[in-house]
Amino acid sequence: MLREAAELGVDDHGRVELPLGLLAEAGLSPGARLVAFSNGDGRIVLRRAEDAMSDLIEKGHL
Repeated sequence: MLREAAELGVDDHGRVELPLGLLAEAGLSPGARLVAFSNGDGRIVLRRAEDAMSDLIEKGHL
């Protein structure tokens, strides 16, 4: 559930800035390592790198 909605823009270099409040809601802080992937349906998913790696290990993909 998204509690703090934010409209974001993509700059000329493909970068997006995430508001600190949104990061805090997700339990992230500046400098956090993330993995990004597209669901192919207009969504981009961001995961903590360590969580994404744990999921791959648990599912036997690594």
